[in-house]
Amino acid sequence: MSNVPADLIDTTFDVRTDAGGKDPDSHSATLRRYHRLLWGKALPDGRMFELDARLRHRSALGDFWLSSDSISHTYSYWTRPARLVEVVQDIPEPEMTAFYDLGCTVGAYTVFPFAAHVNGKWRQTINQARGTRHRIRDRFDLTLECIRRHYEDDPGSPLADVLENYRNFFDLFGSFDGYVSHFLLEDLIGDDGGVRFFLSFTGFENDPLPMRDVDEYREYMSRSMAFIRGRNARIDRWARTKLA
Repeated sequence: MSNVPADLIDTTFDVRTDAGGKDPDSHSATLRRYHRLLWGKALPDGRMFELDARLRHRSALGDFWLSSDSISHTYSYWTRPARLVEVVQDIPEPEMTAFYDLGCTVGAYTVFPFAAHVNGKWRQTINQARGTRHRIRDRFDLTLECIRRHYEDDPGSPLADVLENYRNFFDLFGSFDGYVSHFLLEDLIGDDGGVRFFLSFTGFENDPLPMRDVDEYREYMSRSMAFIRGRNARIDRWARTKLA
């Protein structure tokens, strides 16, 4: 990849552009190519984790088939709960559009294993679990906290059972720091090594949706957008260094 021009990753590119009106995770060829360039690289221990055009890796490390997942959510298309819908409707359209548009750039996407076959059964994917479990509600900061706890063998997170099914994938990165570094997630990590949450976090007991009022939603929106901008800048620096 040393001869690939850095401009092959454009962090301003809207991945809806080549998705034909469908979900960019599965229909944007550009997004898939960006994933391959960004994550098909050396692991923290130096072993190569190359991905083919379908985002599949097969080697002595194992057989891993990855899929794209959006890690930024405006909740603007949710139809319930009613309180969330009311709060989102009170956000001026230009603000919501700016949030949604930024969430369609590469910094707002990552990859997870497509599926796990455990004890003769296909298990729920990480994408599915984080979207359907009420203590996560598709929030990536909370998902990352669950991943952090997974590396500490903490069984108390809402995604503990699902992440355990994909232990062989997470083991590739050695540690939480290794995972964060590989996927360029440092902008969601504080100086203490913990997750920088999009909203104040005291545990998984409270409903994670940003729906108390407009101010809370704007806080969630502001922190989410700051993370995406930071990660886009980090991706751009990495591409200019590694792909030039």
